[in-house]
Amino acid sequence: MAEILNLGELAAYQENAVVSSQVLRAEKGNVTLFAFDKGQELSEHSTPFDALVQVLDGKAEIIISGESFPMKKGETIILPADEPHAIKATEQFKMLLTMIKA
Repeated sequence: MAEILNLGELAAYQENAVVSSQVLRAEKGNVTLFAFDKGQELSEHSTPFDALVQVLDGKAEIIISGESFPMKKGETIILPADEPHAIKATEQFKMLLTMIKA
């Protein structure tokens, strides 16, 4: 069923927290919205699938295999499968994460 979503309202900023809201879940992948308060982070980890990060608001530092990528609203980056990555909000930050399961 078709539905119009306002991504800005699906995950609101919360003080000292990372909030997530799953937008779409399917066998071959999923789409999740994240809202990070300034200074919040996802610690280093890896996944067996490629993922696409779209920055919807704010700024963050994304580290992939030890290399730092400063990101801001409107930018996109691919997190390669099996590569360690971490995300830290340098200011309040929202991202849409699309994971494709190959």
